[in-house]
Amino acid sequence: MILVTGSTGLVGSHLIYKLINDGEQVRALYRSEHKLKNVKNVFSCYTDDYAALFDSIEWVQADILDIPALTEAFKDIEYVYHCAAFVSFEPDKYQLLRKTNIEGTANIVNLCISKSIKKLCYVSSIATLGVSTNNNPISEDTSWNPEADNNVYAITKYGAEMEVWRGSQEGLDIVMVNPGVILGAGIWRYGSGSLFKKAYTGLPYYTSGSIGLVDVVDVVSIMIALTKSNISNQRFILVAENWDYKKFLQAMAKSVKAKEPQKMASLGLLQLAWRLDWLKHKLTGKRRQLTKQLATALSTNKTISNAKIKAQLNYEFKPVETSIIEIGDLFLKQV
Repeated sequence: MILVTGSTGLVGSHLIYKLINDGEQVRALYRSEHKLKNVKNVFSCYTDDYAALFDSIEWVQADILDIPALTEAFKDIEYVYHCAAFVSFEPDKYQLLRKTNIEGTANIVNLCISKSIKKLCYVSSIATLGVSTNNNPISEDTSWNPEADNNVYAITKYGAEMEVWRGSQEGLDIVMVNPGVILGAGIWRYGSGSLFKKAYTGLPYYTSGSIGLVDVVDVVSIMIALTKSNISNQRFILVAENWDYKKFLQAMAKSVKAKEPQKMASLGLLQLAWRLDWLKHKLTGKRRQLTKQLATALSTNKTISNAKIKAQLNYEFKPVETSIIEIGDLFLKQV
């Protein structure tokens, strides 16, 4: 049997659909009952007749910080896909990010070791990769720089990776994937789905930076292929294409039949915006929308290499333009 954490998120829900559709037995962890509707919404992107597939999943309500509940969930499990994570770029969420992403991952790793799990597949992020100093494409070998002005999410995902690598040193077979921005349909309130929602309501500005993009179908297909393979104790960047933000945001707007952004937000404007956002947060307590690190990232151009995974699995990624058009169509049908 296969255990999937983070089953109500974008990667987790698309992953369990593919696993169940492939005839696998799946036990899926979830924290909140109301988030199960995310899974049904994702399943409905594939088929109208998804009820039987949904009901064939063994659903277990458990938090990755709840060790007794986790221990129970690990009974009779052979393979684990650890997709659960807390995503936030707000500095005041740092302790919560550490607890969920680092401590939670340590719990998963420890149980994988104690229960003799055959292989753990961990979903990390390109946020944990360093910055190339010689203008070469960023690869799996680009070292993390702890002295850089890293955002809080990246710091805790890097800490989670260290727990997974520790597991590999203690005899656990692991594979790790580092996706770029994952494009997928079915969840529109957060993640990349919320970007389609924002494009639909109107995005007046684009920025000067670039972004690495990948379809969620590619992500889960590669995860399954790596887990079934003899490959172990390696990580792989999952980025189909590198686009500039102008091209990306305009393509999204076009896919949902909205007005395309025409003005570029300069780095200076973004630097002013994040300071105003910080002030608004301090005065009103509202959640941060733009941080210093995010403002810098939106204006940074970088190229991320997918050469390793393409060579290892002879894999061809879905064109990003096709993904955006298909997801835009589904958005208009569901929203």
